Amino acid sequence: MPATFCTEAELRANLSLGSLYSSATVEEVCQAGQNIITDYLWKNQAFNSAHSHVIGKGTLYFDTPHEFFVGQVVTVSGNGATFNGAKTITEVDTYSITFVTSHSTVEPIHPTSPYGTVAATDYVAYGSVPEVKLATLMVCTEIWQAKQAANGGALDPNFQPSPFKMGSTLIAKVRGLLANHLAPNGLIG
Repeated sequence: MPATFCTEAELRANLSLGSLYSSATVEEVCQAGQNIITDYLWKNQAFNSAHSHVIGKGTLYFDTPHEFFVGQVVTVSGNGATFNGAKTITEVDTYSITFVTSHSTVEPIHPTSPYGTVAATDYVAYGSVPEVKLATLMVCTEIWQAKQAANGGALDPNFQPSPFKMGSTLIAKVRGLLANHLAPNGLIG
């Protein structure tokens, strides 16, 4: 699916690329930028650290209390084929949710590494929020320039090569634009 926060056409126009590079190459950068920004945004989701299943139903476990409810439809990912997809919650506990699955065996609780994601309906269309779109364009521009320059595009004020600029400063440059949309649980520490 094409990136929506920063489209191929927007990145081409911003960098005056014309038709010099293939759509796949430019779209890859747009998607990478969107993926980076998306991880920082406040979304209606939780991360499960373990799961278990019995015949016909699966349970996901969380390290912190969640706000899901019985009857809610969630999208599960990162938990294996029989858990993943749109699921309707049938049971909830403070630290777990249960729903119908196609499991034909029984497995006790075991860790999910890396954590799985349980996402409910988001009420903000970030693809249409100007500051999110601009932040994504800025990140995409940095990624593109780092790909094209031999030293990763980083220069100090004396025009000497410096460390690769795809580190923590990448998000620091756009944090002000994203401030009203950053996930509060990601701001700890």
